[in-house]
Amino acid sequence: MTSTLSTQPAPAPTRTWSAVLFDLDGTIVDSETEITNSLAHTFSSMGLPVPDDEALRAFVGPPLLDSLRMTAGFTDADAWEALNVYRDHYADHLLASPVFPGVAGVLERLHAAGVPVALATSKPESMARRVLDHAGLASYFTVIAGASDDEERSTKADVVAHALGGLQALGIDTSHAVMVGDRGYDTLGAAANGVPTILVEWGYGSPAEASDALAVVHSADQLRTLLLG
Repeated sequence: MTSTLSTQPAPAPTRTWSAVLFDLDGTIVDSETEITNSLAHTFSSMGLPVPDDEALRAFVGPPLLDSLRMTAGFTDADAWEALNVYRDHYADHLLASPVFPGVAGVLERLHAAGVPVALATSKPESMARRVLDHAGLASYFTVIAGASDDEERSTKADVVAHALGGLQALGIDTSHAVMVGDRGYDTLGAAANGVPTILVEWGYGSPAEASDALAVVHSADQLRTLLLG
């Protein structure tokens, strides 16, 4: 898909990152089609009008339960029902999402360089593990952190904290960690934990979401250079 983030030259790295955290949807895998199709199925199954494509895309990234409550105006009970319908449908399609070009190579290079890598996704952790295993990428991650199935851990800030805690429990220095994501939610969640964010242009963000990012990159080569020099 065509990115909507404004292109900026990747600045020269000024330090060595002690750990790198990655978002999943829109950063590692192109999951928009599978997510929006499952959302359309959810609205239809609940007897509701299916939002247009732009409205459905807005659900990609933030915690879904919160989005259903706030954006779709569901009650708590209806939001949970919708979430369960969505998860049942999406579970049969989540492995269809392709890895963005060049991203596997970046992960491989980070792993080879001995840089600890963690996943920090708002997708349920169990689903995220399935995606990484299917794509052959799980071995590159020291920690895989995602939302809990009960949604007690669902905000990006909580997920990033969970990822950092997992790294720290292994004795890994997280004082110079960086987040790689595609949405303003990634930037805000990382910032809540004192972590800067590099946004990738190939994801689902808008220009307004790039304002607080450390940098914006438009290619895997730029990302690799910024992370590894």
